[in-house]
Parts: sequence; structure tokens; C-alpha cells
Amino acid sequence: MPRAIWSGSISFGLVNVPVKLYSAVHPQGLSFHQFQEGTNARVRNKRVSEKTGKEVAYEDIVKGYEVEKGHYVMVEPDELAEFNPRATRTIDIEDFVALDDIDPIYYDNTYFLAPEDSEGARKAYALLLKAMEDQKKVAIGRLVMRNKQYLAAIRPHDGALAVSTMRFHDEVMSPADIDAIPTGRSAPRAQAAEVKMAGQIIDSMSRDWDPKRYEDTYRVQVLDFLKKKAAGEEIVVEEEPEEQSKVVDLMAALEASLEAAKKGGSRRTSSSSSSTTKSSSTAKRSSSPAKKSSSSAKKAPAKKSSSTSRRSSSSGSKRKSA
Repeated sequence: MPRAIWSGSISFGLVNVPVKLYSAVHPQGLSFHQFQEGTNARVRNKRVSEKTGKEVAYEDIVKGYEVEKGHYVMVEPDELAEFNPRATRTIDIEDFVALDDIDPIYYDNTYFLAPEDSEGARKAYALLLKAMEDQKKVAIGRLVMRNKQYLAAIRPHDGALAVSTMRFHDEVMSPADIDAIPTGRSAPRAQAAEVKMAGQIIDSMSRDWDPKRYEDTYRVQVLDFLKKKAAGEEIVVEEEPEEQSKVVDLMAALEASLEAAKKGGSRRTSSSSSSTTKSSSTAKRSSSPAKKSSSSAKKAPAKKSSSTSRRSSSSGSKRKSA
């Protein structure tokens, strides 16, 4: 049973709804620890003075804000305390808006709201949920959690109320801020025939949204690799040929994509399928001697197996930071 991370109430008009906040997601990312090579010694991060190289105690650390390159304004915790948002246990609804009016780029983290364990709380919760479902509206308010104020959107979701913390308007960039995105007169114009064919490809690949269709194949493959390595199995990693980026005829590419889609398999689907089976085929290869080839699979000695693990670890770290 998940544990509530916040409790308070939703206030709209004269109605007060006592609620508790629960996380709506549990990330499944891979996490690796760092070790000194050749040993089992963990590598730790410490707060070290740039000037002396010695570790600095937490209570001796103050904050500084860079006003210009190399120039900082130092502040004490007490000086910032008066600006902390008022610790309130109420989400005051300021507006109701249409869900379609909010672009997903504004959403950050999502939580579930549950009523407090009382008859009155459950009744008020059900009232707000039903009214919002009927009106197809989203409630906008402010939530203070962990000494930080968030803009929040409360919306019906699968028979419950969900609240998503949101980014403020000045935190969201415009495509016009990115020079690499062609806009206005600099944007190339697509030919009518190309647009029509691209639309046909989209139609042929369209289906109802089913999140269970999409798996984290990278995570599955890495976990399978780690399980085999922990069991002492020999790991053989096939080197894939480096993809060459090339300019192709757009119309020809559209025609080929449409033909592939009509046959019932897009490149994306087939790629996902092949990557899912890669780990099992790798296991089969590891049971037989690797063929001699400069670019194909190599039979790695036990020591090289650990370097392979480090490459996988590095790959996982890069994916996570991305």
C-alpha cells in the first residue's frame, strides 16, 4: 500500500474536500553504483572546498547566487526564510478550464488524490469528481509541498481525482527560441502529393492508444544481461554496423514507407520486435564459440566481460541523463 506524501484539502467556493496525496507513478529506471576499478570499493561524493581540497561540513555551507560571471551574492538561510511560501494545507481552486486548453508541455509530475477516511470527505470527493466529469473541466490551483509552491491542475482520471504539478508560463520555451527549428518564411513547403502520402501513412499506422504495447526494451535487455553475468555466464555482444546518415529522395521514402505500412509492419514496429528478441539470440550465441570476424561477435575473456559491463553501465547512465 503506497504511503501518502501530503495531506490537506481542496477548497472551491464554500466546499472543502479533505484529501491525501499519493504518487501516481513508480519509475523503473536502472540505477548503477560507482566503484574503483579493480576493487569492490564504492566511490562516494563529498562536498569539498575548491580552494583547500578539504571536505566541508554541511553546517558550514552557505548559498550564493551568481549575478554575473564569477560574481556572487551570498545569502543566509534566515534571509530566504521570509520568502518561503506560506505552509498551507489547502489547494485553493482559482479557475476551471477545459482540459484541451492545456498543452501537455506544462505538466510535470502527477499524483492521485484520495479522500480522508470519513463519510463527509468521501461524499465531497465524489461530488467534485462527478461535477468535473460532467463539465469536462480541469481545476487550476496552487499547491505548497516541501516548502515549494506549485501550480497544479486537478482533473478526473479513471474514476479518481489526479493532480499534476505544472510549469509556470515563463518556464516553457517557444519553438521560436530555437534557431534550428525552421519557422515562417525559412520553413520549407511540402508538396501536396507528399502531404497526401504522409497522411495515408499516418492513417495506416493509427490505432487506439494502448500503453501496454510499448515496453522499455533497453531495460529488459540490460536486466537480462546483468542476470546472466551474475550467474557466471559468458557474455558475447554482437557489434552492430554503424548507421550511415544519407539524404534520400523524400517521395521515394514516403512511397516505400506506405508500402511497408500496407503490408502490416512499420519500420518502427519491426525494429521494436527485433530488439526484443536480441537478448535471447545473444544468449544462444554465448553457448557456442564466436565466429572470427573483425566486425562481428567476439568471444570476450572473463576480464573483458567486466569492461562490457562498464560500457552497458555507461550507456545506462547516458540514457538516464538524457
